[in-house]
Amino acid sequence: MSKQRLQPAGWAEPKGYANGVAVRGRQVFVAGQIGWSADGRFDSDDLVDQVRQALANVVAVLAVAGAQPAHIVRMTWYVIDKRDYLARAREIGRAYRELVGDYDVAMSAVQVAALIEDRAKVEIEVTAVIPD
Repeated sequence: MSKQRLQPAGWAEPKGYANGVAVRGRQVFVAGQIGWSADGRFDSDDLVDQVRQALANVVAVLAVAGAQPAHIVRMTWYVIDKRDYLARAREIGRAYRELVGDYDVAMSAVQVAALIEDRAKVEIEVTAVIPD
């Protein structure tokens, strides 16, 4: 797939995301995925474990559409604890690279007061584009 990374001249390089991405093709929208397993159970209350599971859930939904992680162009992360997220950024990045791999993704991360599922520490929404 041909992704055009959008980086305005003179801007500092973002770390772990792209400021923008341009692609062409079939759009796939993945609802917010949390860190529970396919049967709706949490196996861990650890943030990194939940990130890994949420990303695995995203990949599973993408596969149903015939999409791959490389097709992801947009992600929004909702976290309940900004400090925990920042403190564990390396571990989160490692899980991300293992499951998604590509940082040419326009991303936002937002701290929220709570998520609908009480045990959820993170929720991740995705837009992907399958090339024409």
